[in-house]
Amino acid sequence: MLPLRDFWRKHKRKVYVSIGILGSGYVLYKLYDGQRERIAALERELEKQHEADERIKAQMQASFASIQRISDTTTLPSVMNDLRIRISEELDLSELRDRLNQGRSQPNRLTAREKLELWERLKILSFTKAMTSLWAVNMLTLLVRVIYNVLGRHLYIDTARGVGSIEPLSEADSLDSLGHHEFLSSADYLWKYSLGALILDMQKAVTEVLNGRKLTELFSMPQLHDTIMEMLDTMRKENASSYHWVPYLLPDNASTDDPSSATSSHADSGPTTKLELLIMETRSVLSSDEFSKVVDISLREMVNSLMEQMEMQVYANASAASSSSGVPLVKLVPRIIELCNHLLEEPSKNTFIHRIQSLPELDVFCKVLFAGAPLVA
Repeated sequence: MLPLRDFWRKHKRKVYVSIGILGSGYVLYKLYDGQRERIAALERELEKQHEADERIKAQMQASFASIQRISDTTTLPSVMNDLRIRISEELDLSELRDRLNQGRSQPNRLTAREKLELWERLKILSFTKAMTSLWAVNMLTLLVRVIYNVLGRHLYIDTARGVGSIEPLSEADSLDSLGHHEFLSSADYLWKYSLGALILDMQKAVTEVLNGRKLTELFSMPQLHDTIMEMLDTMRKENASSYHWVPYLLPDNASTDDPSSATSSHADSGPTTKLELLIMETRSVLSSDEFSKVVDISLREMVNSLMEQMEMQVYANASAASSSSGVPLVKLVPRIIELCNHLLEEPSKNTFIHRIQSLPELDVFCKVLFAGAPLVA
């Protein structure tokens, strides 16, 4: 026992220190092990969150792509067909052309003054029809996209909250069967109610730009391009609002029936139904600076496409001398009339609409709209 007591007396402090060190090491190890477990659990949670975010992102991308496809293949073709019929009725140039053809085959049937008057009318009305068609096709293509993305976002949010259908949107649904037909039918407002006002405003702009331009005046490609842009710009400037397209595209109230039946008191009371909320939101989008930028880009794209068609049909077939100096306005008028048919073709065959739908600026705008990000108003 004595050796053990001597050993304990001599090395007691060292033993205590060693035990303390071992104890501290064990405590530190347990703390480190616990921290490592917490970090691992956090990493697993973050991984799950990342996977969930990726699933949501993939779902949103699939829903967005579906919305664009549905808008381009359902409502737009229907609206375009109705627009084509209305413009053909409102701006029927067949009588003017028939009278001019009769005057050509029967020289004594019309006096020189009558022929000139008929040509002047045809000049104004042909450009009016072309510009109305170009503007309306462009704006309706954009409007349908806006309507579907506004509605699609609301449906997606309702689905995420468990309010709406859990089934993903498909072309079979076409959004119409989901009880939103009345909102989707707001795309019909232009051809139903405001087309007459649009034609009158466009005719004023065309008349102002072409006033004093003789039928024998030569137009080069750049001159024709500038003239068409001037017509569109003049029509825009004649409207007091910076977003002059809104009154042509949407009613002042939520009803898409005859707007004359609406009361101002109801319009001023604020949105009380889902339809009113959707219409108000769509109006806000159409009145945003971001949408205005898309309108400017798309209209220029439409005009460029029109000029490419003119170049193939008119300027490429002209002689080298006349092509450089220009083509008489009287020869451009029949080609302008023919291009109206191309402008109003059904969307699946319409190269003008395809170019608008392919604009990267429109794609980005629609993605922002569908995601619910704020637009600059």
